[in-house]
Amino acid sequence: MLWTNVAYAMGAGQPAGGGANPIASFVPLILMFAIFYFLLIRPQQKKAKEHKAMLEAIKKGDNVVTAGGLYARVFEVQDDVLVLDLGETKVRVGRSFVSAVIDPKAKKDDKKPAKGADKKEDGKDGQK
Repeated sequence: MLWTNVAYAMGAGQPAGGGANPIASFVPLILMFAIFYFLLIRPQQKKAKEHKAMLEAIKKGDNVVTAGGLYARVFEVQDDVLVLDLGETKVRVGRSFVSAVIDPKAKKDDKKPAKGADKKEDGKDGQK
Protein backbone atom coordinates (compact mmCIF):
# COMPACT_ATOMS: atom_id res chain seq x y z
CA MET A 1 0.00 0.00 0.00
CA LEU A 2 2.91 2.34 0.68
CA TRP A 3 4.30 1.88 -2.82
CA THR A 4 0.96 2.71 -4.41
CA ASN A 5 0.90 6.12 -2.75
CA VAL A 6 4.46 6.80 -3.90
CA ALA A 7 3.59 5.84 -7.48
CA TYR A 8 0.65 8.24 -7.55
CA ALA A 9 2.78 10.99 -6.03
CA MET A 10 5.33 10.54 -8.82
CA GLY A 11 2.62 10.94 -11.44
CA ALA A 12 2.43 7.34 -12.60
CA GLY A 13 -1.35 7.56 -12.70
CA GLN A 14 -1.31 10.35 -15.32
CA PRO A 15 -0.76 9.92 -19.05
CA ALA A 16 2.70 10.79 -20.44
CA GLY A 17 3.05 14.48 -21.23
CA GLY A 18 0.44 15.49 -18.71
CA GLY A 19 -2.23 15.95 -21.39
CA ALA A 20 -0.76 19.34 -22.43
CA ASN A 21 -1.05 20.72 -25.93
CA PRO A 22 1.94 19.45 -27.99
CA ILE A 23 2.28 22.81 -29.76
CA ALA A 24 2.78 24.54 -26.40
CA SER A 25 5.90 22.46 -25.83
CA PHE A 26 7.50 23.97 -28.96
CA VAL A 27 6.97 27.59 -27.86
CA PRO A 28 10.14 27.70 -25.68
CA LEU A 29 12.20 26.27 -28.57
CA ILE A 30 10.83 28.88 -30.96
CA LEU A 31 11.58 31.66 -28.46
CA MET A 32 15.15 30.38 -27.98
CA PHE A 33 15.71 30.30 -31.74
CA ALA A 34 14.39 33.86 -32.07
CA ILE A 35 16.74 35.06 -29.31
CA PHE A 36 19.73 33.32 -30.92
CA TYR A 37 18.82 34.78 -34.31
CA PHE A 38 18.64 38.38 -33.13
CA LEU A 39 21.61 38.22 -30.73
CA LEU A 40 24.05 35.96 -32.61
CA ILE A 41 23.18 35.08 -36.20
CA ARG A 42 21.93 38.41 -37.55
CA PRO A 43 24.87 40.54 -36.26
CA GLN A 44 27.35 38.02 -37.69
CA GLN A 45 25.65 38.15 -41.10
CA LYS A 46 25.71 41.96 -41.05
CA LYS A 47 29.40 42.01 -40.13
CA ALA A 48 30.23 39.48 -42.87
CA LYS A 49 28.37 41.58 -45.44
CA GLU A 50 30.26 44.75 -44.42
CA HIS A 51 33.60 42.89 -44.56
CA LYS A 52 32.81 41.55 -48.05
CA ALA A 53 31.95 45.06 -49.27
CA MET A 54 35.19 46.38 -47.77
CA LEU A 55 37.22 43.68 -49.52
CA GLU A 56 35.60 44.44 -52.86
CA ALA A 57 36.37 48.16 -52.49
CA ILE A 58 40.14 47.73 -51.96
CA LYS A 59 42.15 49.61 -54.57
CA LYS A 60 45.77 50.42 -55.29
CA GLY A 61 47.28 52.79 -52.73
CA ASP A 62 45.02 51.84 -49.80
CA ASN A 63 46.60 51.19 -46.42
CA VAL A 64 45.48 47.87 -44.99
CA VAL A 65 45.96 45.60 -41.99
CA THR A 66 46.17 41.86 -42.64
CA ALA A 67 44.81 39.11 -40.42
CA GLY A 68 48.42 38.42 -39.38
CA GLY A 69 48.84 41.99 -38.14
CA LEU A 70 50.91 43.41 -41.00
CA TYR A 71 50.36 47.07 -41.85
CA ALA A 72 50.98 47.63 -45.55
CA ARG A 73 50.08 49.64 -48.63
CA VAL A 74 48.35 47.97 -51.58
CA PHE A 75 50.84 47.96 -54.46
CA GLU A 76 48.88 45.93 -57.00
CA VAL A 77 45.37 44.47 -57.13
CA GLN A 78 44.74 41.21 -58.98
CA ASP A 79 41.63 39.02 -58.87
CA ASP A 80 41.85 37.43 -55.43
CA VAL A 81 45.46 38.34 -54.70
CA LEU A 82 46.87 41.63 -53.44
CA VAL A 83 50.50 42.63 -53.70
CA LEU A 84 51.30 44.56 -50.52
CA ASP A 85 54.25 46.91 -50.07
CA LEU A 86 55.79 46.55 -46.61
CA GLY A 87 58.51 49.13 -47.20
CA GLU A 88 61.46 47.22 -48.65
CA THR A 89 59.48 44.05 -49.28
CA LYS A 90 56.50 43.20 -51.44
CA VAL A 91 54.24 40.36 -50.33
CA ARG A 92 51.40 38.54 -52.11
CA VAL A 93 48.37 38.06 -49.86
CA GLY A 94 44.93 36.63 -50.49
CA ARG A 95 42.26 39.32 -50.56
CA SER A 96 40.27 37.55 -47.84
CA PHE A 97 43.17 37.92 -45.36
CA VAL A 98 42.76 41.70 -45.16
CA SER A 99 41.19 42.66 -41.84
CA ALA A 100 40.71 46.39 -42.32
CA VAL A 101 41.40 49.34 -44.56
CA ILE A 102 43.04 52.20 -42.66
CA ASP A 103 42.68 55.90 -43.38
CA PRO A 104 46.13 57.37 -42.61
CA LYS A 105 44.75 60.92 -42.37
CA ALA A 106 42.32 60.08 -39.58
CA LYS A 107 43.88 60.56 -36.16
CA LYS A 108 42.53 59.22 -32.92
CA ASP A 109 41.34 61.69 -30.30
CA ASP A 110 43.98 62.73 -27.80
CA LYS A 111 43.56 61.10 -24.45
CA LYS A 112 41.98 63.32 -21.87
CA PRO A 113 44.02 63.89 -18.71
CA ALA A 114 42.99 61.88 -15.70
CA LYS A 115 40.75 63.43 -13.06
CA GLY A 116 42.72 65.45 -10.62
CA ALA A 117 45.61 66.03 -13.02
CA ASP A 118 44.39 69.54 -13.78
CA LYS A 119 44.15 70.48 -10.07
CA LYS A 120 47.89 71.05 -9.85
CA GLU A 121 47.89 74.59 -11.14
CA ASP A 122 50.08 77.48 -9.97
CA GLY A 123 52.25 75.09 -7.95
CA LYS A 124 49.40 74.31 -5.56
CA ASP A 125 48.87 70.61 -4.99
CA GLY A 126 46.23 70.80 -2.29
CA GLN A 127 48.66 70.75 0.65
CA LYS A 128 48.73 73.55 3.23
